Amino acid sequence: MSITSAQAEQPRQAPPPVTSDEPTAARRSSGLGALLLRLHFYAGVLVAPFLVVAALTGLAYTVTPQLDAIVYDTELHAEPAGRTARPLSEQVAAARATHPDGTLSYVAVGAPDTTTQVVFTAPELGEKQHSVYVDPYTAQVKGQLTTWFGYTPVRTWLDDLHRNLHLGVVGRHYSEFAASWLWVVTLGGLALWWRRQRGARGRVRRLVLPDLAARKGVRRTRGWHASTGVWLVVGLLFLSATGLTWSRYAGANFSTGLDAVDARTPELSTSLTGAGRPEAGGGHHAGDQAPAPVSVDPAAIDQVLRVARDNRLTGPVEVGLPVDASSAWTVTQVDDTWPVRKDRAAIDPATGTVVARSDFADWPLLAKVSSLGISAHMANLFGLANQILLAALALGLLCVIVWGYRMWWQRRPTRADRRAVVGAPPVARGAWQKLPAWVIAVGVPVVFAIGWVLPLFGVPLLGFLVVDVIVGAVRGRRTDTTVPTSPAPAGS
Repeated sequence: MSITSAQAEQPRQAPPPVTSDEPTAARRSSGLGALLLRLHFYAGVLVAPFLVVAALTGLAYTVTPQLDAIVYDTELHAEPAGRTARPLSEQVAAARATHPDGTLSYVAVGAPDTTTQVVFTAPELGEKQHSVYVDPYTAQVKGQLTTWFGYTPVRTWLDDLHRNLHLGVVGRHYSEFAASWLWVVTLGGLALWWRRQRGARGRVRRLVLPDLAARKGVRRTRGWHASTGVWLVVGLLFLSATGLTWSRYAGANFSTGLDAVDARTPELSTSLTGAGRPEAGGGHHAGDQAPAPVSVDPAAIDQVLRVARDNRLTGPVEVGLPVDASSAWTVTQVDDTWPVRKDRAAIDPATGTVVARSDFADWPLLAKVSSLGISAHMANLFGLANQILLAALALGLLCVIVWGYRMWWQRRPTRADRRAVVGAPPVARGAWQKLPAWVIAVGVPVVFAIGWVLPLFGVPLLGFLVVDVIVGAVRGRRTDTTVPTSPAPAGS
């Protein structure tokens, strides 16, 4: 017997002060509230498994800096001890002597306590590269690894696990599906919890703290589920938005939008002839690969690095070789920690001049926000603090999901004649019919537009609706063909 019908059978009384977390009849009858509750229920049940996988793999990824330091200490670590670094050309020559095959692509000069990474490309490696690690103070090779845009094998493996479960393009659908629905589940849950506490005494405290007066049952579980979700809202929305920026379908739409408002990362011209040839290559998550550079004199790299340092390109940098005889070398700052250093310059070693420059400070606002957001999503922006925060978000999301499934189980019928494994959806179908006409008129086009931009939100939503309608029609037909029985006595 439902709460609503039970209330209808009792004499009407003045409502008590709103100190309970149970919704009032008015709130429960609201079309918008009922629709949100049903959507949150279905999205939580069906999307949560994908969010669990994303949270677990993301949690594993947060510790990659520590894993790299342990597993690849020999390759990555150098001891400065007050010594002066050898010329970069000498380090490149040592790497080439150790690895004579492949085409030199770029050289990564890191912090004083890290090795120099000399990167070679080869057709058989595909989008991966062969990296040789050289001690900058002795020019001795310390190790070699197959890398992916500078990532070690361990970090590449964990990154692949988080993005696509090692299933390639097909696997990317899981992470985009999770990111496309994470913001929906998050905002829907926040709205429902806000409505439930509306008018309650001490509403703010009740929003952010669980109801410890409830000793057991669904009320206690819901308190932990909802209040923890409130603490995670900003972080979960951030993860959803940044995760979508490099997804397969939504990410492509995002890139198109940046092009439309001229907000992409500015291209760096490397032309030495005035033709305006842009710098080749792209972000590592996009999977773009720069063309193989032509043969050049590696000794010129010393002049290139010296000019870059004289022009304030400090910190860790990547020195890229020219793509053809009429192109300049490139030097790119790659320090993702705050404050970031992402300036770039095209340098002609013959004249010792900077022929083009692109500073992070001059990037469009959306390009800056996107770059910083991705760095934070990848646990780079604030170093260890960033890692801890992301790990806390992942653990918090896992807790919220467990509590959500626990509520589903706790709401199951337990009477001998109505036992079920889990609870039924919290509200009946057709809640959208109670919405005001203007809400439907505005909401349908908005939802359609969002579904168009985020296909792995729109297509599953349509699928949910179709299945819900079909199940409702089948059950309605069964009800129509059932012989009516006498009503059960009151209180049953």
